[in-house]
Amino acid sequence: MSSNDINKRTAARKPVVLMSMGTQERKGHAYQVMTHKYITPLAELSGCVPLLAPSCCGIDDIDQYLSMVDGVYLTGAGSNIDPALYGQKNKTPSKGQDKARDLFDIPLIRAALKRGLPLFAVCRGMQEINVALGGTIHQKAYEVAGMNDHREDSTDPVAVQYGDSHTVRALPGSWFADLMGEEAFPINSLHGQAVDQLGEGIEALAHAEDGLIEAFHLPGMQQFTLAVQWHPEWQAAQNPHSVKIFKAFGDACRQRATQRDQ
Repeated sequence: MSSNDINKRTAARKPVVLMSMGTQERKGHAYQVMTHKYITPLAELSGCVPLLAPSCCGIDDIDQYLSMVDGVYLTGAGSNIDPALYGQKNKTPSKGQDKARDLFDIPLIRAALKRGLPLFAVCRGMQEINVALGGTIHQKAYEVAGMNDHREDSTDPVAVQYGDSHTVRALPGSWFADLMGEEAFPINSLHGQAVDQLGEGIEALAHAEDGLIEAFHLPGMQQFTLAVQWHPEWQAAQNPHSVKIFKAFGDACRQRATQRDQ
């Protein structure tokens, strides 16, 4: 194969991004699931190929998964992280958990960071990174003094639930503020839990009006790292801030893929 053929093949290759799936029970059967709304912007805006990894099979193959990908994307989910993983008792026993995903994603995060892979996380995924690095979670953020209620109204239509809810303010002068093109912008809000104490190496990038941490990164890591508490994947193509986030992650994964192919 000539060098021109190799260059053409490399140029045509899209970055591959790992997405861990969650557990869901349907009519007595256990399923591994991933919502379309998370996959679509990764493919269409980031320009990446999703690789869906089942979390039900344990962690033995994590290194093999990571050897095949150029980035990791941790999505939201309807379940909460097991509080035992950050040293607390469960204050929301009526809320579903997904311990298989917890036990898969926490070592996945640590291994991905060690490999230098770009890492992007949404909602539950943001909280997973914090727990993986030794941080804690507000199990009932809506009961914390001075905090607003960031939960959606489940009786509203889905479009209303995912509509703009409040404003966040990015850290002035940060790369994230530059990426967004402005320090303050509106976001949706659909979470009862939130980051409390930040894990090792994590730095906040954006806050809600009540001080809740809405975005963070790991400035000590060379690769792209970004976690957000809101849901930029919702109708992402129609939201200029979401487009910028997904394109930035895709660019980071493309850069990683180029390095891997050299």
